[in-house]
Parts: sequence; C-alpha cells; structure tokens
Amino acid sequence: MDKFLTRRQWLGGAAAFAATPALAAWPSGTVDVAIVGAGAAGIAAARRIAEARRSSVVLEAMGRVGGRAYTADGGFRVAHDRGAHRLSSPAKNPLIDIAKSERFQVYDPSPSRRLLVGAREARDGEYDDFTSAVRRARRAIVAVGDIGRDVAAGGMLSDVGEWEATVAFVLGPLACAKDLNEVSAIDIARAEERPDDLVVREGVGTALAAAAEGFPVERNSAVRRVDTRGRGFVTLETTRGSVQARTVIVTASTNVLANDRIRFEPPLPKRTLDALARLSLGTYDRVVFELAGNPFRFASDERVLFKTADRRTFAIEGRVGGTDLAFADFAGGFGRELGNAGDAAMIDFVREDIAAHFGAEAKKRLGRAEVVRWSKEPFVLGGFSAAAPGAAASRRILMEPVYDRIFLAGEAAHETRWGTIAGAWASGERAADAALHLLARSGGWVPVSEPQPKEKKKR
Repeated sequence: MDKFLTRRQWLGGAAAFAATPALAAWPSGTVDVAIVGAGAAGIAAARRIAEARRSSVVLEAMGRVGGRAYTADGGFRVAHDRGAHRLSSPAKNPLIDIAKSERFQVYDPSPSRRLLVGAREARDGEYDDFTSAVRRARRAIVAVGDIGRDVAAGGMLSDVGEWEATVAFVLGPLACAKDLNEVSAIDIARAEERPDDLVVREGVGTALAAAAEGFPVERNSAVRRVDTRGRGFVTLETTRGSVQARTVIVTASTNVLANDRIRFEPPLPKRTLDALARLSLGTYDRVVFELAGNPFRFASDERVLFKTADRRTFAIEGRVGGTDLAFADFAGGFGRELGNAGDAAMIDFVREDIAAHFGAEAKKRLGRAEVVRWSKEPFVLGGFSAAAPGAAASRRILMEPVYDRIFLAGEAAHETRWGTIAGAWASGERAADAALHLLARSGGWVPVSEPQPKEKKKR
C-alpha cells in the first residue's frame, strides 16, 4: 500500500499532519492582486495573474492548499482524497492536463455500479426500473427548469413509484449536497451532466498542490478584514499581518462569507449577501473505513447504492484506487442530522447498515474508520453550493464586481459547473481576467465607487 505515498502526495497533503510549512517572508509593498483562498479557484486565478506578469499573493487560512480537495493518509498509511475525489468535465478541466504533466496516473474509474435491495443485489429488471426512474425524474426537473420555473426540484418526483426515496437521494443529496426540496429546478437544469469523471490515483488534492507550486501562497494567513476605503488600494488584515493590493479576488465559500467570517468595510452590498445566503453549501461528509481482503468483492472504485424507503441512507465507494479503503458519503439533510450527532454516530450507522445488507457478521470485517466533516471545517463550513428555490439568478450576482475592485470566485460562481473542481477553476480564471482588465484600464491605479447613502423620499 505504501507505494501510493509519493513525494508529491506528502507535499500536497499527508505531510500536513506532521508539520506546518515554513512561513515565507511577508509580502511588502502593494501587489496588483490579492487572492483570498488557495483552493481550485484561487490557484487558477494565481496562475492566470502570473501569466499576465502581474504581481499577486494568495492568502490561505489553512496550513495547506487545495481547499475542499485534500489528499492525506489520515490514520491509514494510504493516501486518499478526503474531499473532492473525481474530476468532471475532462475536456474543460485544466487540472487534468496539469496532473498528466506531473506524470500522475489519471484514469477512468470502474463503470461498475451496484444496487442492493435489502440483503441481495438488485435483479436485472430492478436495475432497469431504477435507472428509468432516475431518468424520468431528472427529465421532469429539467423540463420545469428549462421553462424558467424557479421552484423546488423535489416536487417533480410523482412518477417514480417505489423508487422515490432512492431517486431523491441520487438527484438531491448525492448530486447537490441538499435535499431536492431545498434546490432550485433551474439550478439543476443548468448544470452540465457529468458522466465522464476521471480519478487521479495520487489524489485530486495532490494534483492541486502541484498546480500551486511556484506561486506565492501565504499559508496560515486567515483574512479577517477587507477594507476598500483606501484610495487606489485595498487593505487586507490577516492573522499574520496586513497586505495592500490594487484588486482582490475572494474565493472563500458562500457559507464562510455569509457567516461574516471575513469583515468587509464597507459591508458587502445586500444584493451580494442575499445571493451568498441563497447559495449556501449543503452537507457532504465522509466516513473512510478499511475493508481488508475485500470481503464484499467490490470492484476498484465501485459505487454502491441501497434501495431505501426514506432519507436515511448513504453511498459507498469500494476499493478506492484499488486499496482496502472504502468511502461512505453522507449528504443532504440526513447527513447534516447524523453529523450533528457526532463521529461515533456516523461510524455506527455505517456498521449497522453494512450488517443489514451484507449479513450480521459483515460489520466485523470493517476495520478502522475516520470521519471527514467539511461542514465543521471552520474555513469551509459545508460541502458545495446549491441554489435555493427562487434563487437561480444568484450565481450570476456573485460574478458581479463588488465596489469595482473585489471579485468573487469559487464553484458557487459558475452557472453550469457548480459543485465541481472544473467550475471553481473556471470561475477563478474569470475573476482573474476581470481583475486584469480593470488594472489595464486604470493603468494600475484603481479608483473605487463608494456606496452612496440612499436619498430619503420626499413626502
């Protein structure tokens, strides 16, 4: 198993448990662009700024890069993705080319899918019925979204019969990190279909860490305040000191921004705050566990679903990367409720459900288990964004400049690839292009339009 622990994996994730990277000299003077966050959007923005030969600094709150893409070994001595695991939209995802250029193993995972009905595998007819039910439900949601009805997607599942709860899990929590009654039908209709995911054997987090090498990333530098009131520059106060920049790209998650973890002066406009709140991150947490000897005969990277009569379910990915590790992914409302009960409750639920489907002795085959809870990570606070019913226009609002020189980026700021590394990357490049355009237009000195007090209506 140790053969999967490459130098870059330790650089990108596993070594983060053992040591904190040495702090570089703090940037002095005024940089052209300050980038808040070193996830996919922040890294993409930094690369774009560097290509244009402009100065930048990336301010990262955590002691590592990658954001919600994190490769580490935990307590298993096998490096694995503890966040984003698959790369969608291969034709539009620059990270895949970067991973290949680093000679990482990028592969198409097993197409194998297993559906369990109670203690047995689904019959051929049941597989067909379930697949048909998923397609009918998605078509119904897309049809409503395509005609501009910004309603809850959960109301479109009237034609799926006994598969309703299972279909709702696949199209809701598993795809959106929220239950379908919390998601806009238009948001789902606009989302690109993602049937061609690829896996990086060394880890998506490792690939992102490689993409960030050579760029100025100030780790352990949580931004506390962004002050745009300076004439020609913005001041960013961090836990390590202050930075001045002509423009700013903020890639912090919608939940972090909506919860006022970064203070803006003047405050963000109400229009932006409303958009952030309506694009909140849902829950997508993970139990990583050992299955030594592959007792359930999973194919490598095989995905397993359980037919369910209610929302109390999860998805399994077995033999991750051909190892003895498996993932149990909990999402949506039930994932949030179970997570709030604690790590032990999540692990116990996996063991009991495994026993229910594979036999009473099966839970004895589960080895060590660890919980990864992005919803409790203070610099993330959730899985990924999904627009609330009535909020389909909110993603476009996040793409608008704030006070002329603040640009927001991240997966939430992409209308068709939200919830993906590809979407976050593209939004980072878009924000960088907007910042560069502003710098070019202003000759490097950036004016700012202060918010004006509203005039009182005359009586």
